[in-house]
Amino acid sequence: MFRSALRRTLPSAASHPPWTIAAAATLPAWSHHVAVAAYSSSCGTPSPVRKSRETIPSSSIRILRSVESVRRWRKPHLLDHRIVGFVPTMGALHEGHLSLIRAAAREAHHVVVSIYVNPAQFGIKEDLASYPKTWDSDCKILADLDRQLADDGGNLGRISAVFAPTTADMYPSGFPGQEVGSKGSFVTITPVGEVLEGASRPTFFRGVATVCMKLFNIVQPERVYFGQKDVQQTVVIRNMVRDFMMPTEVVVGPTSREADGLALSSRNVYLGARRRKVATVLSRALRAAEEQYTAHGALDRESILGAANRVAQDTLEEQMALAPEQRVRFEVDYISLADPVTMMELENVDPDEGGILSGAVKMLPVEAPQPGEDLGHNDGPAVRLIDNIILKPSAAR
Repeated sequence: MFRSALRRTLPSAASHPPWTIAAAATLPAWSHHVAVAAYSSSCGTPSPVRKSRETIPSSSIRILRSVESVRRWRKPHLLDHRIVGFVPTMGALHEGHLSLIRAAAREAHHVVVSIYVNPAQFGIKEDLASYPKTWDSDCKILADLDRQLADDGGNLGRISAVFAPTTADMYPSGFPGQEVGSKGSFVTITPVGEVLEGASRPTFFRGVATVCMKLFNIVQPERVYFGQKDVQQTVVIRNMVRDFMMPTEVVVGPTSREADGLALSSRNVYLGARRRKVATVLSRALRAAEEQYTAHGALDRESILGAANRVAQDTLEEQMALAPEQRVRFEVDYISLADPVTMMELENVDPDEGGILSGAVKMLPVEAPQPGEDLGHNDGPAVRLIDNIILKPSAAR
């Protein structure tokens, strides 16, 4: 077991089981006197609070658009001993999100899904404006999934509500901005939030921790569900829940992947056909590094990461040998071998504790696009992909 409080995992047929983090599960129930707010996804949905009950068409799933509406819905369940599970998303739902919702429905009487795009976790030069916003299809996906959950007798609950808040609700003092030096009410988790993704995107984890603190205070869930794909995010959230003594359990589900190993992500729509074929470079590199640990018994950084770097370098050389209208360019941001608790770099893996292999690559816009070529969403801007693999402790292998 890792040094963190790993309690259980979600069942999965994946070859790399998820890890689950439990924190402060025995603390007193949430107080509903905490003043908080959140940011709306600008997904084309009306923002006013409606007087009549609003639901997703062809379903009983409530749409809650304000903090007060969530609190009115949540208050009775504080007393009836019903478990609330929460799945925070930014919309553009895919199978990775749905697997977390299914896990929540197995363990909770009520499942709440949030849909909004949080500007605080985007840098000023990142893709906030073009991030895919798919409210109508997201609602249909949730309605279809809820019917499936109803037909499956193995679930404790179903999707009870979607929280789609407004900007004014989430940031009642006004959105403070995306710059590193922005002034406002933030939650900052250091040093874990300053390395790897935090080093490349210096406001990212500040935005993630701040909005999750707000959402947890609004929804007051007994359990929250995150995907392993964003592994450093799960470590940041675990630290926040523990250090602020929040009465919720953080459950981490396995990374959902395409058949060729590409980790599912809402940003994959940017890739287009040409870049999509090469986008597996990161997952292949991490698999090669994992094999050094699992099959060859390597524990040192040079042996493990050397295998990953060779895959990335060989792939880049293969691509650069092609003509401009055929090749794909990418840049490796980092490939890391880190401690599973602190995310600090390891020189050697302790076999009793394991480690985390992670990486990020930037897929650059295609060269010499051809007439009619599928460039991806928004004409295929540069897209940053992340992935990771958990190196399990020897006792768990």
